[in-house]
Amino acid sequence: MKTYKIWCVSLIVLLCASCTNDLLDPVPQDRLAKDLFWKTEQDAVYAATGVYSLLGNQWRYCAMDTYTDIAHWVLQWRGESGIEKNTYESNNSVVLSDWQYYYQIIETSSSFLENVVEVDMDGALKNRLIAEVKALRAFAYINLAMLFGDVPLVTTSLTVDEAKSISRTPVSGIWSFVSEELTAAAAVLPATYPAANRGRITKGTALGLRAKAMLYAGNYQEAKTAAKEVMDLGVYQLHNSYAELFDYAGENSAEIMFAREFEKNASASSNRHNIFQFFSANSLFTQQCQSVPCKPLVDAYLMKSTGLPIDNPASGFDPRNPYADRDPRLSHTIYVNGDALVNGSILNSLPGSGTGDDITSSAENVTPTGWYFKKWICASDFGNPARCGVNLIYLRYAEILLIYAEASVELGQIDQSVLDAINAIRERADVNMPKVTALDQSELREIVRRERMVELAMEGHRLYDIRRWRIAENVIPGTVKGMTYENSTGALVTIEMSGYVKEFKSNQHYLWPIPYRELTLNPNLTQNPNY
Repeated sequence: MKTYKIWCVSLIVLLCASCTNDLLDPVPQDRLAKDLFWKTEQDAVYAATGVYSLLGNQWRYCAMDTYTDIAHWVLQWRGESGIEKNTYESNNSVVLSDWQYYYQIIETSSSFLENVVEVDMDGALKNRLIAEVKALRAFAYINLAMLFGDVPLVTTSLTVDEAKSISRTPVSGIWSFVSEELTAAAAVLPATYPAANRGRITKGTALGLRAKAMLYAGNYQEAKTAAKEVMDLGVYQLHNSYAELFDYAGENSAEIMFAREFEKNASASSNRHNIFQFFSANSLFTQQCQSVPCKPLVDAYLMKSTGLPIDNPASGFDPRNPYADRDPRLSHTIYVNGDALVNGSILNSLPGSGTGDDITSSAENVTPTGWYFKKWICASDFGNPARCGVNLIYLRYAEILLIYAEASVELGQIDQSVLDAINAIRERADVNMPKVTALDQSELREIVRRERMVELAMEGHRLYDIRRWRIAENVIPGTVKGMTYENSTGALVTIEMSGYVKEFKSNQHYLWPIPYRELTLNPNLTQNPNY
């Protein structure tokens, strides 16, 4: 899709829709008149590409998992910190910005769908573009449903008065709409594209998004069916190297099903990002790091030799050598003390080390847990960390296999195909973990949940997982903890941010509040419980 040069999308978005910053904003912005656009086939292609351009950048990957147990947002004065601690209210900036972000995709998609029907163009191409945009709109609704529950179901452009009077649709209705839209899109979309169109929504992407949506909705049979349809396409396969998936070497992998395309060193800010800076060690780029790993994630990686959790006495875990013989995905995802950074320097975050990563430093962007994230850090971005171009992944084939496995487990339909799906992920050349052989439903449930935690870490899935599993009140509350190290007396000490306490109220925090601004603009919107 980079062929379409989506640096031009600012214009395209204006052409597609008013693209107000807020679905319910009472002051619509100007748009170019329809008689200046929507004339040619190329107009339609550009407009559809403009919808893709609205997909998010590094913020989603830096922030989403910090709202859970596996990561920490280091800037305590920002709205993200309030979300992490669950001390936010309906006027939180993150709550509003995410609502606006997804409804901007919906508004622009709906405007496209209204206007493209009038364009005189090849019918097959028109139908394909319509299917692509419907899938993108469904993607936005999947996220809105998981964040807010009942939300307004908008499928057409709204006047100001209409926007100020819409009401919330029950979340069951949102899931039904998403399922129908993605089913219809999959029926039209091709299984593959020529290289020039790489990055656009395919049949497999639409089916994969439907599998994800149905898993989230708790409709396990439909989730399994859709995942199996993806598997049976024969188009996708796991990349042999887990580490390469999050570097430029893996961008064209057959595992990547849906990603936001970027261009390294692009001149337009809309087509590049700076995830390198946001994850990078403070010693490389001071005052830049935003997110760091927490102890529950590091502890979740199994022992490689035995395949057992580190808290199992038979695992072989050595607390004085905690990173030895661990699931290799740990070393592919997280920088631990003693690792070489991309410039060849060695990470030393120990107290009193005097390095730029010393956890006792007063600099706010220094890791307070002793670790940094390695996933998404590409060595070739070191020279220009604000112009990263590695594509950011929304859906990959490993997730489809995990959806198939989880849905099968929840249905009690456990057979060799379930074990094969899990083991395929664990058997990558640079992972090579012991095979799973368990057939017990409860045991397999925990195995699949752990696999999602470590395989998909810092890809933005954990928040939705702990919500739908209803375990957030068990895993979130408490202080942020980090690495364990030997002090000067040889005693083992675990880092703990004793003054930073996360909370979680099960009668409130499984949904975000409807933004206060939306409630003031539209009296027909109701608030989620206990906000």
